[in-house]
This record gives sequence, C-alpha cells and structure tokens, in this order.
Amino acid sequence: MTTPISERLDDLDEARDSGRRKMDWAIQHMPICGALREQFEADQPFAGERIGMAMHVEAKTAVLAEILAVGGAEVAITGCNPLSTHDDVSAALDAVDGITSYAERGVDDEEYYAAIEAVIDHEPTITVDDGMDLVAAIHEDYPELIDTIIGGAEETTTGVHRLRAMDEDGELDYPVFAVNDTPMKRLFDNVHGTGESALASIAMTTNLSWAGKTVVVSGYGDCGKGVAKKASGQNADVIVTEVEPRRALEAHMEGYEVKPMAEAAAEGDVFITTTGNRDVIVEEHFEAMQDGVLLANAGHFDVEVDLDALSDLAVDTYEARDGVQTYEMADGRRLNVLAEGRLVNLATPIALGHPVEVMDQSFGVQAVCVRELVENGDEYEAGVHAVPDRLDKEVAEIKLDAEGVDFDSLTDAQAEYMDSWQHGT
Repeated sequence: MTTPISERLDDLDEARDSGRRKMDWAIQHMPICGALREQFEADQPFAGERIGMAMHVEAKTAVLAEILAVGGAEVAITGCNPLSTHDDVSAALDAVDGITSYAERGVDDEEYYAAIEAVIDHEPTITVDDGMDLVAAIHEDYPELIDTIIGGAEETTTGVHRLRAMDEDGELDYPVFAVNDTPMKRLFDNVHGTGESALASIAMTTNLSWAGKTVVVSGYGDCGKGVAKKASGQNADVIVTEVEPRRALEAHMEGYEVKPMAEAAAEGDVFITTTGNRDVIVEEHFEAMQDGVLLANAGHFDVEVDLDALSDLAVDTYEARDGVQTYEMADGRRLNVLAEGRLVNLATPIALGHPVEVMDQSFGVQAVCVRELVENGDEYEAGVHAVPDRLDKEVAEIKLDAEGVDFDSLTDAQAEYMDSWQHGT
C-alpha cells in the first residue's frame, strides 16, 4: 500500500520548510491564482468535494492544489511523471490541511501506478489530470466510481489527444474540460512556457550555448512553435520537421528550414521533439547523427526518442553529466540523451518547469473549470468539452487587472453589428 510522502522522507521538517519557501515564492508571481484563492477561501465552493490530481508536483502545481483545498475540497495528489516531482514541495503539500500527497521523484512504474491508485482510493468526485493517466486508470480499473464523478479537467496536449480518442471510441464516461486547447493556456503555456523552459533546462543541464547551433524541432504545433521561436531568438539555426502539410507550410512561411527527419538528422546539433507521438527519432536517424548531439524530448511521454534502438546501437553508455546519458557508437560518435528521454523541462535534475507567470494562467483556468463543474456539472454530458469562453476571459481579465492593463469594450452599436448578418455593403 502506498503511503503519503511524509511517511517516506528522512528529514521531513527540512523538506517541508524548503517546499513551503518554493510555494511562497511562486504565489508572489501568480496574481490570478492569488485572486482566486481569496474568492475560494471566502465562498468555499468546493466544500464536500474530493479532488484527485495527477500532475507535475512542483511549486506552481502546489499553488493550484492549495487553492482548491482552501476552497473546501479534500485533495489527493500524485505525480504524472516519475522524474518531475520535487519531493520537498510534495512534503509541504502533504502538510496542508485537506491535502494528501503521494508524489515522489524517481519511482519505478509499479510505484508510479500504485500512487495513482492511492489517489483513486480517496474516491474523487472531480479529477484534474496532466496526461490522462488518472482518467484512464479510473475507467479501466475503477468504473464503479464513475457515477459519483462530476467531471474533470485535462492540462496537456497529449492528455487531450488521448481523451479525444477515448471519446471517439465511446469509452469516456464523464465530462472533461480540454484546458490545453483554450487560448489562455494554449497561446501562452504551450508557446512561451514550453519554449522558454525547454531551452533553459537544456542549457542549464549541459552548460552549452545556443548561438550558432543547428536546432531540429520535431513538430510545429504550439509547443514546437515556441521552441523554434525561442531557439531562433537565441541565435540558433532552426530546422523544423513535420508530418502535417499545413504546419510544415506555416513553418516554411515563418522562415524556418523544413526537412524530413532523415535529412535533418545529419545536420542537427540539438534535437527537441514536441509531437506527442512515438518513434519520432529512430535507428536510421541515430546512424546519421554527428558526434556530440543532444537529444531532448519536450513532449509528454518518453516514447518520442527510441531509446531501445539507441541502446542496441551503443557499445557503451555512461552518465556524462548529471541528467545527461551518453550513448557511444561503434565508430566513436557520442549521442547524448537528456532526462532519460522524459519531459526535458521538468525531468532534468535542475528542471523547474514553465515560468511561474505562465503557469498562473494555466492553473487559473484549471481552477475556474473545477468551480464550473461544481456549479454547473449537470449541464455537461460525458465527453471532451471546450472550456467555456466566459471562463477563459475571466482569467484573462484577472491577469490584465493585476498587470494594470486597461482595454476597450465594444459599444452597443458595435456589438449589435458583430452579431447581425443583415449589415451589407
């Protein structure tokens, strides 16, 4: 049986103090979550609800969990990636009234899924997911709980893809908001968050510069756009690989080279995958790569770089730096994998994830989606749902107010004009 993190750490007090300091630093820079916390604490909208969470347990996520708890919920949380948990933050969360945290860094697959089951044992009435592992486990192993679940919210591109596939198969039995797809998340978290944090994590882990390097970005969705834009801004040459013709054309029109991976493999110094798909970089690509390349994954799961094939090709493997595993080929070339092929901006030893200000927006959307489920959950049928536009705008308005930014409103005449089809030439 999986126990809370507080029962597994040696120096619990020190860990809690460290984690609390990280959380307090984050909330200073999260005005949206700060404003929502005040509302929730006063109104107690989640009283009587049990919220199950499977997310990257670090300081920004902890702020979200805490504001749900101060709003009256019983919260149980665990990690959504074996290498992204900060144990001190997990311990600090476990000390908060109403929160039980099972997240621990470096667990194996068995321990990872046991912790998800421990969260499910709390019989959540709402789920908040990052990759959909929690939703999948409930449907596969605990279907008897579904009738008491109001709904859920999903944070990531990969998780939403999985949910839509599940929905299309008729297997998703409660409503889930696709938080990833709403503008306040997608246009900021995916573009700026992934772009900045992936490059920062790679640079800090390797102590290498971007200037003059050729960076191959696999996938030109919102995350890929962010990585390409930020790498170009740091004076790297960028090559984009794509399978979707319109995105390939978009990358071309933005001024990037667009090539198949079979060609890009011989040219890149750094390879960053952002596709959410498997087998993006495989044996034939490894065979063409230069000595010293870096291989990093900024997609959710560790399936984008075929590490089994790379291991089979290697005659030796060793840790070159903390968080960097080197695979030496028979001809002497060395290919370097960061964070075991897992999410590079969260799984390297010094990774901190997306910037605080960006996650404030995403977690603000998560929080208002949970509130919407409590207040109006019976209006949503089973399946994947877009976040209501009014909620996305609410979060944007809180942010603009905090930044001291004012903006215009439509006049009545303008609003009528935009809503009418009868105005012509």
